Amino acid sequence: MAKLAFLGLGVMGFPMAGHLAAKGHEVVVYNRSAAKAELWVQKHGGAAAATPREAAMGADVVLACVGNDDDLRAICLGADGAFAGMAKGAIFVDHTTVSATVTRELEAIAVQAGLGFVDAPVSGGQAGAENGVLSIMCGGALASYAAVEPIMAAYARICRRLGDSGAGQLAKMMNQICIAGLVQGLAEAMAFGQKAGLDGEAVVEVISQGAAGSWQMANRHKTMLADQFDFGFAVDWMRKDLKICLETADVIGAQLPVTALVDQFYKDVQLMGGNRNDTSSLIRRLK
Repeated sequence: MAKLAFLGLGVMGFPMAGHLAAKGHEVVVYNRSAAKAELWVQKHGGAAAATPREAAMGADVVLACVGNDDDLRAICLGADGAFAGMAKGAIFVDHTTVSATVTRELEAIAVQAGLGFVDAPVSGGQAGAENGVLSIMCGGALASYAAVEPIMAAYARICRRLGDSGAGQLAKMMNQICIAGLVQGLAEAMAFGQKAGLDGEAVVEVISQGAAGSWQMANRHKTMLADQFDFGFAVDWMRKDLKICLETADVIGAQLPVTALVDQFYKDVQLMGGNRNDTSSLIRRLK
């Protein structure tokens, strides 16, 4: 069993850290809101630390799941950052969805300090984190990845190294690009069926068994039809991710016309007050 630190106890990090504790690892947690860290300790044992540096001291592996590029820099760098507390040879694993730019920036700093760094964004949402069945896309040095893969297995359905530093984040961008188009297509189909007077659930029972079937259809069509949008990844976070995708596409010369359009549709949902609605709320603008 390893000595671990987990930084960031949001809807994803809280259960992920819990799976690590359940596997018998020694886990110290840090959260910007100390009350959340104390709640985690009450539920799972282990200990809470006041700063990322304190949590990372003595840890073999430090794992993080925070909000964005700036949040990640804040917990890694500076006198109270995790890197300052990590011993040479320790490995930092970042589960946050961030830009490949910040990933490579922090990986370079980590390597200079004698640390390993693996970018390991996840897909599967809150339910995937709670049930321990996330898909994890990784980038970084092969030796660092090999060392942390058995640890991430505590909450993974599948975990793969896809290349050097930043490859995990680029793969996560592909994931979000796929989701954006799929959710918009599903939203249009559900809204179309309602206006046509069809029983949406009955139709989905049929078409989900054919070429139109998808995870989004299986898991979100009922809540779309019921106008219930509190079941997962929020619109604000999706727009953050799509912004990263679109900015990266500009840099590498890729074309993302559908993604750019769906991003603007999510902006419409935000203007309707749906910032914290889940991503299936795209259907709201069609009703």
